[in-house]
Amino acid sequence: MLAGGFLLVSLLAAGCSSTPKEKTVAGSKAVGGTDEQIFLGDTIEKNYDPNVIMKRGEAFFEKEEYAEALVEYNHFLDLHKTHVLAPYAAFRIGESHFKMAKSIDRDPEPLTKAITALERMRKDFPGSRYDVQAQQKIQECHDWLAQMHLFVGQFYFRRESYLAAAHRFEQIMKIYPDKPVAPDALYFLAKSYHALGADDWAAENLTLLAEKYPNSKAAADGRSLMAKLGGKKSDTMIAKDASASPFSDTRPYAAPGKSSGLPDLPSASSAFGALTLPSANALGQSFTACRLGAWC
Repeated sequence: MLAGGFLLVSLLAAGCSSTPKEKTVAGSKAVGGTDEQIFLGDTIEKNYDPNVIMKRGEAFFEKEEYAEALVEYNHFLDLHKTHVLAPYAAFRIGESHFKMAKSIDRDPEPLTKAITALERMRKDFPGSRYDVQAQQKIQECHDWLAQMHLFVGQFYFRRESYLAAAHRFEQIMKIYPDKPVAPDALYFLAKSYHALGADDWAAENLTLLAEKYPNSKAAADGRSLMAKLGGKKSDTMIAKDASASPFSDTRPYAAPGKSSGLPDLPSASSAFGALTLPSANALGQSFTACRLGAWC
């Protein structure tokens, strides 16, 4: 009996002396190793402290909540443009836009925003440690944009909208002649001309395809199409003019001069303008005979 009473007293004493566990604040977010308190409250310090703002941005980025991360990185730059982490925040803005791009058949706006942000970062923070990474990311954005234009051109080609298709392929050859999609663009450009009855232009582009990209699969397909064309006389629906070339007054395919390092690429605003994917209303295309070099 005595032993039982002693045991009961001991248990009660232990229960009273134990420290209650700290309650978790409802709605808090623990992200990786980030202190969850950075998401709570609305104090002036938390909205101004550069370390807290950066931690919030990084936490959102880690969770792939890129729109929220963008808010934090932009807020950081608005308040702390001269901070040692400002170049990093600017780079993360471009990277967040890039991460928001889904696939080549989706809206290209995140890619153009990424290019704009990364170019601004290089301009505002020249020579920063993130400069090379920004250049590489810009290259990746242009790779995606070139693939998007090829996708749209092939879409128009399948819908027999050959003028619209040819315009896309021509623009790829003007702006991105060294991208991996260039051989396919040149081959489909020749196919578009052939479908329009402009076999002389088709043969000219197939010859160029064999010269510039001899080892590509598109070049092999081009040789088959060239054999099919043979010596057949062109019966184009567009007036012939030996002094002009289609869609422009000069041949567009000369590769731009290269400098050391990564090649120069067009800015987001100059690369084809605003790329929009075709809608259902754009599928039907009618065109009439017109002077060479003008769109119908």
